[in-house]
Parts: sequence; structure tokens; C-alpha cells
Amino acid sequence: MKICIVGAGAIGGYLGVMLAKAGEEVTFIARGATLDAIRREGMKLIMDNGTEHVAPVAATDDVAQAGPQDAVIIALKTNVLSGLAPTLRPLYGPETMVVTAQNGIPWWYFHKHGGQYDGHRLTSVDPDGVLAQTIEPERIIGAVVYPAADRIAPNVVQHTYGNRFMLGEPDGRRTERIQKLSQSMTSAGFKAPVRPNIRQDIWIKLWGNLAFNPVSALTRATLEELARHPLARDLIAHLMQEGQMIGERLDIDFASRLTSASSGPKM
Repeated sequence: MKICIVGAGAIGGYLGVMLAKAGEEVTFIARGATLDAIRREGMKLIMDNGTEHVAPVAATDDVAQAGPQDAVIIALKTNVLSGLAPTLRPLYGPETMVVTAQNGIPWWYFHKHGGQYDGHRLTSVDPDGVLAQTIEPERIIGAVVYPAADRIAPNVVQHTYGNRFMLGEPDGRRTERIQKLSQSMTSAGFKAPVRPNIRQDIWIKLWGNLAFNPVSALTRATLEELARHPLARDLIAHLMQEGQMIGERLDIDFASRLTSASSGPKM
């Protein structure tokens, strides 16, 4: 597959090196020192076990030069993507998938949702409608990112743990295109199952993030330290209860998702 990684940061770099090692045709959209370093030395990945991999991937700041792709993986913060999205059009061919490897509720969340908010635009993450207008919702493949990594130099990524990327069509179908993407990622060493309800997976990760992350940032405490502190633990529990209440109003079934996660295969 021709796969373009938009954003050569920690997760983008990890994905790109692993996919290139597996034989996929990978191009990074990068700029400045990152672009120069990738062109000069390739993209380097240091795994959690100490092994090192260098991928001689293509890199450019000119999307027209990259041309149409089979898949475009967005590995940028949404607030950065808003300014960049209109320039990405040359990457899209008739069948190009756009994979959103981002945390939080995505701008396309209600596309083919099927509930009372079906088709609703989330102005909180796409206030001017730029993302919805420049990235056709039919291209979207949802993804939930579980690995942790750090970019320690412009073209060097240090992997910390995890290799799981949940994938899902917004309408839950097991299409030919998402199966092809899943197979490519699996061949590259990732756990990339096709999920029947990607919104459930988005919420399960968000559920922990929305509660633990802000408290950790404010207290500078680790998750283990927070869990061991009675007052912090109670606060986090209340935050999660509020998050669950909102999710359930959007038809998210936390109980069944957690049951399937604990009893099913560890993907």
C-alpha cells in the first residue's frame, strides 16, 4: 500500500518505520529540521527492548509531490490539523482512506452515527467546519491509539510500550478496505483488529484520559500515585462517573465493552 503519514512525531514515526519495514511504501509529510533529518538519515525507531530500526522512507513538505495515496494516516493534534487540512487534497484519490490516529472525540464522530445526532457537526473540535469540508467523511477510518512513544530527536522515536491500534468504519461495516488496512498493519507487527463499534473503543480510552490526565497534569503525580491517594482516587471516580453518564446518553455501553475487553482476546 501507498501510505502517507501526516505528522512525523512519536506515533507517526513509530507507525511509519514499522510499516516501511514490512514493505509498505511510506511517505512522511514533514518540514524544517524533521524533514531535513529524515531525508538525510531516514527515520529511526528505538524499540522498548532496545532494538533499533532505520527506515529509508520518503519525506516531503510538498503534498503534490507525494501524490494520491491508498491511506493517509493523520498523526497530528486536531487543532494543528485544522490549518493543514485544506492543503492535503493532492493526497486523496478516489479510494483514499483517511485514518484518524488521534485522541479524544473526533470531528467526524456523528457521521453515520445512526442516533438522534446523526450527521451533527462538532463545533468544539471543528469550529469553522474546515475539517468536515476538506476531508470527506466517506474517507474516514476511525482509530484508537494505545502505544506510547517519544520523539527524542527530529528523526528518532523511542517506543515505550504497546502496539495496539483499534480500527473501525464509522458505520461498523467490515469493508474490504479496512480489512486490507488491518492486514497491512498486522503484517507490520501491530495488533490492529477491525472493531464493530469504534465509538465504544474511543470512549473507553477517553474515559480514562478525561479523568486521569488533567489530575496528573495538575498534581504532577503518576497514575499509580493517584490511584493510591484516597482523595485523588475519589475525584477521578467522580470524573469517570460524569464521563460515563455523557457517553451513555450517546448510546455507549460501558459495561459490555469492559466485559468484552476483559474476557476477549487481547488485541
